[in-house]
Amino acid sequence: MHRASLLLFTTLLILLFLTAELPAAKSSKKETTPKLTMGEAINKAGRQRMLSQRIAKAYAMVGQKNILSAKIQLQDAVKLFDKQLQELTNFAKTRQEKQVIGEVAALWKQYKKLVTGKPSRDKAQEVMALSEKVLAKAHEFVLLLQERSGTSAGKLVNISGRQRMLSQRIAKYYAYKSWGFDNPEYDEEMNKAMTQFKSALEFLKAAPENTSEIDAALAKVEKDWDTFELTKRVKKGAYIPSLVMRSMEKILTQMNYITALYAAILK
Repeated sequence: MHRASLLLFTTLLILLFLTAELPAAKSSKKETTPKLTMGEAINKAGRQRMLSQRIAKAYAMVGQKNILSAKIQLQDAVKLFDKQLQELTNFAKTRQEKQVIGEVAALWKQYKKLVTGKPSRDKAQEVMALSEKVLAKAHEFVLLLQERSGTSAGKLVNISGRQRMLSQRIAKYYAYKSWGFDNPEYDEEMNKAMTQFKSALEFLKAAPENTSEIDAALAKVEKDWDTFELTKRVKKGAYIPSLVMRSMEKILTQMNYITALYAAILK
């Protein structure tokens, strides 16, 4: 009898111990998945636009066997898009936000399957087309978040983040041109992206919310942009992708930093 009582007492202790551990385990899980602020969400949603263009650019560079780091860029961009897509899906709140992020996910499934295969000229045009569709839907989601934020800081995060996208969009069209795709539409879109970049840079430089840190970073972007524009003086048909890609990488790094600074203003 004493033995049976001892066994029952031990069993009860174990059950009590396990029950006590459950809330702690649940709490620990929450800590590993912190909720995004609105600024962080707009920043990441804007970065998805950039990644849509970066992936196509890297695909073209790998296809040309040009820049060695392009393969790593492609792999890293695909992983980051996947990660952020999950975070943004969880952040979507309104019915419209949930619908649009679902459409982004559907397009991404097609795009990812294509760009993770071996790059080839035969599939390059399909990659280009999907990069445009993913960009359009990702941009639509950014605008919905900006609307929900209802602040001027939200607009700055959007525009600054869009500069990252434009840097990779310019690089994408340049990479396709250097790959031998002589398409007048690519010239038109590249020139349009350059005009948009310059216009937005002036807008950001004049923003009253700017700190001295943001002003200094924007000055660096302007300097790198001037360096890139010098490449336009190269005679028609001659391409220097390594130099252009390097300039766009510097601009991307700075704009990523600036966007994070703007996002910090928007809690």
